[in-house]
Amino acid sequence: MLQVAQLMEAAGVLVAVYDQDDRVRFTNRAFRSAWFIEEDEYPLWPELMRRNFHAGRGTIIKTDDFESWLLTTLARRGKSGFRAFETDLHDGRWLWMTETMQPSGWMLCVASDITSIRSDERTLRQDRDFALKASQTDELTGIPSRRFVMSKLDELVRSHGGVAEPVGCLAVLDLDNFKYINDRFGHAFGDLILKDFAITLQRLVRRTDIFGRVGGEEFVLILPNTTPDEAEVIVHRMLLAVRQSRPLPEHAGFRYTFSAGIACAVGGDDVGELYRRADLALYAAKMKGRDQISIEPDAHPARAARPS
Repeated sequence: MLQVAQLMEAAGVLVAVYDQDDRVRFTNRAFRSAWFIEEDEYPLWPELMRRNFHAGRGTIIKTDDFESWLLTTLARRGKSGFRAFETDLHDGRWLWMTETMQPSGWMLCVASDITSIRSDERTLRQDRDFALKASQTDELTGIPSRRFVMSKLDELVRSHGGVAEPVGCLAVLDLDNFKYINDRFGHAFGDLILKDFAITLQRLVRRTDIFGRVGGEEFVLILPNTTPDEAEVIVHRMLLAVRQSRPLPEHAGFRYTFSAGIACAVGGDDVGELYRRADLALYAAKMKGRDQISIEPDAHPARAARPS
């Protein structure tokens, strides 16, 4: 292991390992130099990106609103087992980066310098990547769109080769009395609430989870390798956070809530049927008085077991 560590430290490629909380746990010399990390420092990825953005170093981030960029990026970061992309550094280098995820949430990041590749090919690829990201992002909130989250839900039920064993949970979330909010305060006010909801919940989403907006005031939370009881605990934290949110200083007394329905996903499930079960559980939560969680009542016993 010592030899491996020494080899990675001296390698020309840039190497980093992040834990399930997105905190740096290992970096080699090349990575530390590119992103300005001290040898005995272990920052969270958002903290690292924030400080480098404001210092004008590290990754080039083309935005006037860093926090909105961060919200959108965190909603996608670590949501695939493997992904590769290109990135520019302020020092003029152009890197090809790969991220490899473990089910536990740990990530290996490896980057290579590809500055010498033709710039015209580079522009075409960047335009393609930008268009793909835009098609998978909800324009209002900046979190993943219905297209993205439904594709991830399909991947979840197809995992383990479609074997009929629990693979996680699906939660459908819906803001309570949202039509009343729009009718009373106007759609611009309603849009601010949707944005606040997305920001509030994204802060509580685990690395391995996928959170997105599927339309109107309805959102979806995909929780891989999670039992219904664990899912309920996670969503309950979100209920509490939203209850405490005061998104509009000029309306200090205004508060809003949401309701949630949870269904257990099993390998081979039909995505439409799984969504219907979660939606029925959501309806039950609404009927019980809103601002609460309901778990599908007729789940097969196997659905409540932890995935192996």
